[in-house]
Amino acid sequence: DRSRRFANALAALGVAPGERVFVMLPRVSQWWEIVLGCIRARVVSMPGTTLLTAKDIEYRLTLADASVVITDEENQAKLEGVLPRCPSVKHRIVVGRGGGWHEYEALLGRASASLAHPRNASGEPMMIYFTSGTTGYPKMVLHTHASYPIGHVITGKFWLDNTPDDLHWTISDTGWAQAAWTCFFAPWNMGAALFVWDARGKRFEPGETLAMFERFPITTFFAPPTAYRMFVQEPLRKYRFPALRHCLGAGEAVNPEVIEAWREGTGHHIYEGYGQTETVLLAATF
Repeated sequence: DRSRRFANALAALGVAPGERVFVMLPRVSQWWEIVLGCIRARVVSMPGTTLLTAKDIEYRLTLADASVVITDEENQAKLEGVLPRCPSVKHRIVVGRGGGWHEYEALLGRASASLAHPRNASGEPMMIYFTSGTTGYPKMVLHTHASYPIGHVITGKFWLDNTPDDLHWTISDTGWAQAAWTCFFAPWNMGAALFVWDARGKRFEPGETLAMFERFPITTFFAPPTAYRMFVQEPLRKYRFPALRHCLGAGEAVNPEVIEAWREGTGHHIYEGYGQTETVLLAATF
């Protein structure tokens, strides 16, 4: 309902298929609504991490020729500072109170929840992610309606091992491609539900994170190796993991010592995967 409303809201603003929409939000439910709405509207979503500097944002908006920017109140001022140098941007949307911007909830409130299937072709542009810039400036990577939604069937079915009975949790910033992989297309292709925990303004606390497994029936779990290295410093045996059955890691190699410590403490192996912003899953342990 809400993603259809957002697609109609974009059309009402005059945003045409193929235009680029920059989305800089933390792990809040609106991020999923917006990306889905962009797919329905046949516009190209371009997620960015909230850790981006003003220089990073200007670089991305200019290179992608973005026409819409979306962020929350917390990051609004950062975008305000660069928009005078980004003439392609025509519309500003804030998740929260306006300050001269379109308010997200107000846009949805005025939009219809009815929308015909967009009949988008598989080869049409769908989503842009920027690389992390390991070998130079971050590169703009364009994915189509085939590469991510269809390509991540393998990710969801074989690596995440997801089914409609699963509640999947990924600890990943929405601004990196990993979010599209393991907390969007791969689980939803398999009919799994997503667990989303927004901890804005707080440092990552491994103990607080591990306690979530006792409070909620999380069955499959993805974390970067850095997080696992912090987890195994905790007394893992004092935590309970009643529903957890499958754990995953990617982004860099997971140390064998960390894999063994996690297995000893939780009873679960960490299944590794490898890919790039430019690809889908290339290699993994299933």
